Amino acid sequence: MHKAGFVNIVGNPNVGKSTLMNQLVGERISIATFKAQTTRHRIMGIVNTDDTQIVFSDTPGVLKPNYKMQEMMLAFSESALADADVLLYVTDVVENAEKNLDFLEKVRKMTIPVLLLINKIDESNQKELGSIVEKWHALLPNAEILPISAKNNFGTDILMKRIKELLPESPAYFDKDQLTDKPAKFFVSEIIREKILRYYDKEIPYSVEVAVERFKEDEKKIHINAVIYVERDSQKGIVIGHQGVALKKVSTEARKALEKFFDKTIFLEIFVKVDKDWRSSQRELTNFGYNPE
Repeated sequence: MHKAGFVNIVGNPNVGKSTLMNQLVGERISIATFKAQTTRHRIMGIVNTDDTQIVFSDTPGVLKPNYKMQEMMLAFSESALADADVLLYVTDVVENAEKNLDFLEKVRKMTIPVLLLINKIDESNQKELGSIVEKWHALLPNAEILPISAKNNFGTDILMKRIKELLPESPAYFDKDQLTDKPAKFFVSEIIREKILRYYDKEIPYSVEVAVERFKEDEKKIHINAVIYVERDSQKGIVIGHQGVALKKVSTEARKALEKFFDKTIFLEIFVKVDKDWRSSQRELTNFGYNPE
């Protein structure tokens, strides 16, 4: 008997979805930083054993859209409700349980198994946790509630066991040696974007997108040319920094991370270009891969 299915991870921003995804998949698939709205796309990570294939799917944090890109991000999250065999709804010990009730109502109506994961329990105590569980049980009465700490890898083994129990019988959907549905270029842009999230403040990380224009790989090395797109000339100056220092730091840190990710020598060149209002342009967003369909 072989089991396989889609296990989709949803929830509000900054509750630890990407950290959980990386723990479950065992590889650094989703970028995880301290800033909200880190994940912009739906990213699959595939776990294979002889008799199971679990296709995990990380999604952007649920939010009320303010511009076109956020509309596309919400569409990624809502699409995860449509094709899940098991849904992981992630919250944490400090989040307002009634945030984004419209999305929560869609989860409540689902007929598939829903596992409600209360993350970051290391930041709470037993009494507080009991109160949180009661609130969530009232909101999602059909969900199975599991307390976890994704950062400390607490409860994830119990979670994996439960997921395997809930998976339907099915042949594998992907080749057994496949780790993700995304191409190598995607992870290059994500890793560069992660460094931007870490090293720039205020609106800069949310106003940039990264595109890989060249990816040439041989047995031992990879040559990469990437472009950081910003919305304004002033942002371009900030990203580059005085005498190019800021961009050099991002490039160096990204190259180190890419060498670790691909286990090869990386030659990386990064350029900065202005593309006004790319976050509101359907054509530009499509070019950057925002296609929830």
